[in-house]
Amino acid sequence: MKKYLLIAIAIIIMLTIYILFRLFAPGTEESTPKVPTISVQEKKANFEASIVPAVNKVYTDLMEQYLEIEKALQAGNNDNYAKLQQQYRATNNAELLMALKPSPRSIAIAQAALESSWATSRFFRDANNVFGVWSFSADEPRIAAGKKRGDKTIWIKKYSTVEDSVRDYYLTLARSGAFKEFRQLKMETSDPFELVKKLDRYSELGDKYGEELTAIIKFNNFDNYDK
Repeated sequence: MKKYLLIAIAIIIMLTIYILFRLFAPGTEESTPKVPTISVQEKKANFEASIVPAVNKVYTDLMEQYLEIEKALQAGNNDNYAKLQQQYRATNNAELLMALKPSPRSIAIAQAALESSWATSRFFRDANNVFGVWSFSADEPRIAAGKKRGDKTIWIKKYSTVEDSVRDYYLTLARSGAFKEFRQLKMETSDPFELVKKLDRYSELGDKYGEELTAIIKFNNFDNYDK
């Protein structure tokens, strides 16, 4: 028994020496890989640097087009917009104007934050897909989502640039039947906190989706981008 006790003590001593060596030996810290960390402020700054310029560019382009056509229609030029009506699925010039007027930038930026996990999602990294837009055509660039619905693969659109993704987002809001009330209210107010209430059909969250967007806009002062 004494022999086995001595062996046990020797093993404990050896393990203690090994642990102390690993903790305090020169160069131990440098040889241990460190996982890089990023602060919330850095994450937000990276997101805004990636998303805001594209939103500003698309919004400006759409607003200039809207104001130009609104001015032409007010001057009585009503006959040159058949192709544009077709593109936006508008049946008359009033509906066309509702489609063309871009919604506030703060809403686009808040949705981008929510849908792309602050520009960290795989869809954003691999496909420039800011808003999680699905693909239903094998003829367009796309990537497979990680999850399936039953035995069906979910496909996500792949865009060449972030700006292309933002343009497609605005086009979706401009012509989808799901956002008709949103477009109508957009002609009456530019208040993002009122408008997000009409985006309940954008997400499976329903009414809670608007509440989440409101919280994101307020907490991050995204409504400053609308000034």
